Amino acid sequence: MARDHEKAIQKSIANLSNSEYRTKARPNQLPPEGDWRIWLMMCGRGFGKTWVGSRFLVEQVLMNPGTDWFVAAPTFGDVKRICIEGPSGLLKAIDRADLQYYNKTEQTLMFRNGSRIYGLSADTPERARGLNLAGGWIDELGSWRYTETWTEGIAPALRIGNPRVVITTTPRPTELIKTFTSRTDGTVAVTRGSTFDNADNLSESALAELRSRYEGTRLGRQELFGELIEDVEGALWTSSMILRSPTVEYSRVIVAIDPATTSGSESDETGIIVVAKGTDGRGYVLADRSCRESPNGWATRAIAAYEEFGADRIVAEKNQGGDMVEQTIKSVANVPYKGITAKVGKRLRAEPIAALYEQGRVSHVGIFEKLEDQMLGWVPDSGYSPDRLDALVHGLQELGLATGSSADRFFASIAPNCPHCGFPNAYDTGTCSNCNKQLRVIDTKGLPASSYEFGR
Repeated sequence: MARDHEKAIQKSIANLSNSEYRTKARPNQLPPEGDWRIWLMMCGRGFGKTWVGSRFLVEQVLMNPGTDWFVAAPTFGDVKRICIEGPSGLLKAIDRADLQYYNKTEQTLMFRNGSRIYGLSADTPERARGLNLAGGWIDELGSWRYTETWTEGIAPALRIGNPRVVITTTPRPTELIKTFTSRTDGTVAVTRGSTFDNADNLSESALAELRSRYEGTRLGRQELFGELIEDVEGALWTSSMILRSPTVEYSRVIVAIDPATTSGSESDETGIIVVAKGTDGRGYVLADRSCRESPNGWATRAIAAYEEFGADRIVAEKNQGGDMVEQTIKSVANVPYKGITAKVGKRLRAEPIAALYEQGRVSHVGIFEKLEDQMLGWVPDSGYSPDRLDALVHGLQELGLATGSSADRFFASIAPNCPHCGFPNAYDTGTCSNCNKQLRVIDTKGLPASSYEFGR
């Protein structure tokens, strides 16, 4: 029985040179030469990074019987959905004759040669503690929230033999990635590649979609061509501040508009951003529907977003166009609307929102290339007015995520702001004393009202 087991191991190793990985990989998908410990693949979307990561890891496992390995991704969901069970994941890379079992609950794969692969989430740094690892595969390091997962979890556990780790990621100037790329001692080998290196394996429609979404943007250089784009000095937002998240339940949804003052092919775009407050109290960016349209065109687009996401209301800056914005919206559909008067400069409006991102209290549900380009490239007081970013700021401000001092909250409880003009009114007032709009008090029990909304 032991002899048969040894024969199976030797057969697996002998077959590596003729494996799918070795025969199908392009030259820049094969391990680089040298005595490296970390192989950092910073490549564009569609390059085939996941395919390389899974094949490289399986190859290492079969070559080293009786050893423990890991695969780590931003979340446990990513480990399972992409790295293990995905179309280019580990289960597709493993010959069934080599796999003894796969524990879905523990996300552990046991091989017949006595080796194991443990699934790890970057969101749980302590999960790697106590393991004795010979190497592994890290996926999308640029999206990891905690550097401790590497520094305190995985790295100290790499202590068997001559550990080697492959990192497959879209480049982002995070602390870990910048640390790895700055090494000059030969321990890190870097491979760069673009989406178009893999054009033979991508459909024309997929390539066209990627070009449409990313080409000509700062983010496109990162997402398509694998460039490590450094953060802009003086910008309020950095790449590491933009978190991504799946959808959650929302308690409130807002469509925010930053209207263009003119229309035409050379005009500024009208920023239209959909944001939400989750039941967890965090902010979420759901969609970017910005456009370069006539007033009727952008109003129609904003109302379509309002209906699609079941929004509570539309908000827009009144400084640009005054009552015209409300009239334009109402001419298309009678939806709840609030005009925002920008009483301070763009920097002062944007800084509290940037602080929310820095605190990890806002996530993007998807990738919004042009919006994120503006966020990462806008420097306050530059004279540039970013339409999409302005709409984002209006929307997140309206959600009330940036809470003020205890004094501010006390005064808000006894004199809530009018949802139309922002002027404080006593809780038992039926009409705003500033704009004369009718108010409806939510609390009808004679207690201080927590909020007001338009009477209907």
